[in-house]
Amino acid sequence: MKYDRILLEHGGGGLLSNELISDCFLPLFKNKYLEKLEDGAVFEVAGSKLCFSTDSYVVQPIFFPGGNIGSLAVHGTVNDLAMCGGKPLYLSAGFIIEEGFAMKDLQIIISSMAEAALKAGVSIVTGDTKVVSKGSADGIFINTSGIGQISYNSPIGVSCIKPGDLIIVNGCIGDHGAAILSVRENMGINEGMISDSAPLNGLVEKILKACPEIHCMRDATRGGLGAILAEISQQSGLTFSIEESKIPVKEEVRGICEILGMDVLFLANEGKFALFCPESYASIVLDIMRSHEYGQDAAIIGKVSESSGKARLIMRTIIGGSRELDLPTGELVPRIC
Repeated sequence: MKYDRILLEHGGGGLLSNELISDCFLPLFKNKYLEKLEDGAVFEVAGSKLCFSTDSYVVQPIFFPGGNIGSLAVHGTVNDLAMCGGKPLYLSAGFIIEEGFAMKDLQIIISSMAEAALKAGVSIVTGDTKVVSKGSADGIFINTSGIGQISYNSPIGVSCIKPGDLIIVNGCIGDHGAAILSVRENMGINEGMISDSAPLNGLVEKILKACPEIHCMRDATRGGLGAILAEISQQSGLTFSIEESKIPVKEEVRGICEILGMDVLFLANEGKFALFCPESYASIVLDIMRSHEYGQDAAIIGKVSESSGKARLIMRTIIGGSRELDLPTGELVPRIC
């Protein structure tokens, strides 16, 4: 290991997060399901193809424009299951609550979880609650795990991506990160800054019903769109070329990035995903996305090609140049999800 202590950066979804998983966890936990490093594990039980995922939520602040830690926890796990091609069915919910946490805030969070689960069509069927002494946590942490059923005939994952595939995103990137920052930094420009936290399973289900050849999907959470594309490029051994001018970004989000000196490509999202499919299905995918409430600003942003040597993520800039993107270093926005 390169470090003798855990840094905040190890949880940021960038280079150190990747190294922590590959150097620390993967060698000891390695198995045929985990080593794929997808959003969830896919396996068969008694002839049924299932997917399973888990995630923990430590966002600060716990209430933000467009949601809170409770709705975020439901959406995050539902979306991870959807990225596996599964229909989310059941969730668990685990709570670590700090002594002194306001009961009214807990009620709001639980209510938002119930509403989010109802909209996503899942049930919270089991859970756990722990209370720790004051100062041992920061208000409330939530873990959600989920299980879903896969009926899609074709496999979905990084290994399925092929040269010639187009890269599609379902909408404007960076909304969640910008919403968190606008509150956390007390910037006074909260109007228009709303998290994109949303359940994507309904949209994904429509796409999978219409398109028999979706190769890969990944939601762009910690580390943002740039981090997941850089990671998938490395895992697949293929080169991804994306067009900066085609990546949808709201002006309010772009403005926050300019003020704070941040790259919107690496801002977190909670309702956006990248999809890889053959060019022949791209127009169908776009039509479905744009007709759905969570895909109205969908766009084709790039293409996959063979790599001559090292796999790379290359962005053609608005001014006509190009630059290579890699997994981000440093903790851009800690406690984002």
